[in-house]
Amino acid sequence: MRVKICGITNLEDALDAIAAGASALGFVFYKPSPRYISVEEALTIVNALPPFVQTVGLFVNENEAVINEVCSKAKMQLAQIIDDEEKLDYTQIKPKTIRVLRAKTQGDIISFKDQYLLVDAFVPSFGGEGKRVALEWFKGKDCSKMILAGGLEASNVHELKGLNFFALDVSSGVEAYKGKKDKDKMRAFIKAAHEL
Repeated sequence: MRVKICGITNLEDALDAIAAGASALGFVFYKPSPRYISVEEALTIVNALPPFVQTVGLFVNENEAVINEVCSKAKMQLAQIIDDEEKLDYTQIKPKTIRVLRAKTQGDIISFKDQYLLVDAFVPSFGGEGKRVALEWFKGKDCSKMILAGGLEASNVHELKGLNFFALDVSSGVEAYKGKKDKDKMRAFIKAAHEL
């Protein structure tokens, strides 16, 4: 099971996440977030990372030009995009993208055969609040191209067994406090994910 640790704000947490077995690191380029990071700070971290770790930039209702510029300057390999207003022309975005579905109801959960999708619980503040998506919403769905986020922590990962998600995305569930990760929580989370 692949795991992305989101909301990286410092090099120590980034290296601890990689040592714990993270496949990807997420950097939040959304200023109201307590996990916000500047392009310059993100680039400093990325330049110190070992190979084979994917860097992911998180954007909230941004335009194509900003996404392209930030991803280029901060060396983000993937853009994770919340586009609530559905205004973006994805053909104009240079890096690979993963769209975020902020699910409010079971009817929001749809399987996409031709694209990967990150599914998170709807919260007004755009994530990182530890709110969970109801797992029964995924029953009978093809989850093989879905990345699940929202309210995940080491103690509840076992509940996902059999749902066949492509990957898990965690932020608040592995934090000591908002913006600072906990090494032991990351290690326990990734160990639990690998046991699925």
